[in-house]
Amino acid sequence: MSNKQYLFFQGVLPVKWAQFPQEVMAGLTLAALAIPEVMGYTQIAGVPVVAGLYTMLLPMFLFALFGSSRQLVVGADSATAAMLATALAGIAVVGSPEYLALAGVLALMVGVMLLVARVFNLGMLANFLSRTVLIGFLTGVGIQVSLGQIAGMLGMQAGGIGSLYHTLLHWSRLESANIDSMVVAIATLVVILSLRRVSRRIPGTLIAVVGAILASWLLDLQGYGIQSLGTVPSGLPRLSWPDASLSWQTFEALIPPAFAMFIVIIAQSAATSRAYAARHGESVNDNGDLIGLGAANIGAALSGSFVVNGSPTKTQMVDSAGGRSQLVHLITAAIVAIVLLLLTAPLTYLPQATLSAVVFLIGVELIDIKGMRTILSERPWEFWVALITALVVVLWGVEQGILLAIALSLLVHTRHGYQPHNSVVVPSDHGRWRAVALDKNAQLAPGLLVYRFTHSMYYANASYMRHQIMYLVTRAQPSLQWFCIDAGAVDDVDFTSAKTLLSLSEELQTLAIRLVFAEVTENVRSELDRSGVTQLIGADAYHETVADVVDAFRKRAK
Repeated sequence: MSNKQYLFFQGVLPVKWAQFPQEVMAGLTLAALAIPEVMGYTQIAGVPVVAGLYTMLLPMFLFALFGSSRQLVVGADSATAAMLATALAGIAVVGSPEYLALAGVLALMVGVMLLVARVFNLGMLANFLSRTVLIGFLTGVGIQVSLGQIAGMLGMQAGGIGSLYHTLLHWSRLESANIDSMVVAIATLVVILSLRRVSRRIPGTLIAVVGAILASWLLDLQGYGIQSLGTVPSGLPRLSWPDASLSWQTFEALIPPAFAMFIVIIAQSAATSRAYAARHGESVNDNGDLIGLGAANIGAALSGSFVVNGSPTKTQMVDSAGGRSQLVHLITAAIVAIVLLLLTAPLTYLPQATLSAVVFLIGVELIDIKGMRTILSERPWEFWVALITALVVVLWGVEQGILLAIALSLLVHTRHGYQPHNSVVVPSDHGRWRAVALDKNAQLAPGLLVYRFTHSMYYANASYMRHQIMYLVTRAQPSLQWFCIDAGAVDDVDFTSAKTLLSLSEELQTLAIRLVFAEVTENVRSELDRSGVTQLIGADAYHETVADVVDAFRKRAK
């Protein structure tokens, strides 16, 4: 039964009871792996640790209630956490009640944007961040996150997220480093990495965190100058609107980062849900997931938390553990509720160096060297786009990096259309047609040249098209009588390119060359009619296929 038949719990219903034990195990696994991870994200975002645990309560439940994806796991995420920290830097003191309230305001703004996007069916915005720039952006975020935690691993105040200059500024205070904190951090890294080598399914991070808490309690590590996490409030969150004193100036300052987060959430969530839906033969509904993501972020704002996102790492955790529905979300939320009610007291002893080490590994895992190498080998031009995006994030900041990523994604798209790989059509050895390069100076029949245009015609490639056509006309041997544009791949003709075609038609007429078209779609024909091209070349200049053009050309010659 399709999950589209349900109004609520589309990602849960129908419940497959034979799968239920596996869903429970996946929920336990997600809780074990994600609880220390979201605590690390709070270090990135600059909010209290308990706010990270809150992201696994109401936001998870609301996505399970309203979302359509059966696989996507929603929660705190390193990219949006880094963007949050950058957005609020200079507006409020990190970790203060005002800072947390503004984090809630940002989550509320993002949630509203996502719901508005659903109203207008803007799920297609997921395509406006290419995979190339997303790899570069996340790599840059990973470098920033990992570099920013080295100070915390040395027992100094954590550097957080910002430009490379601010990160290096923290490193300049190495005289305040604590060797014991460094030992704790290294021990944390050794435990996690060693257990990962044994099996990725072992909750190495949880084991390292529990071990650090026990060591801190038994050995009184605070007496060695090792800072601990401090009191973590117990109990479930109280639901209320973010209590922020919001001026219009502050609101205006929050709009750009909220929009940047909105784009990242759409792109990353859609990419993740599509990948896992395809893996398991499920349908995907980007617009339907917007409701769940919007509700989850509004829930985060109301429960004293911060922006949540579709998480590739958590989704992989659940998939590896055998989870196949949003029932995992509900089980995980129940476990987190138990932790908040009964188990927050031990978190008081967690060394800050351990948390910084966990975040450091999160950052390192975001650095996608393999992905960058793949881009370099397959698409060298796009590699430089990814590299520039990463460098801007590292040298300038996360928010600027995502805005550049959006601009570069559009630039990559424009480049593909600016110089399409057009060709000319010639006879094949088997009596059919084949495409060859323009410089072959080839004709389909003496006096007839067929020019295959392989992209929509718009302002960016209109001049390129004109240059190619005139190049072919002036070099043609023998001289041309007909010039045919094979428009089978053309799905749109904008105002600029239509006027360019009109000008070309007139110029070809002065050279006694007739312009004709093959395989023109209805909407393209309408554009050519409105622009005056049809009136100039005549309605009989349009042919259904290239073969029809050849027949008409030969009949005319007779």
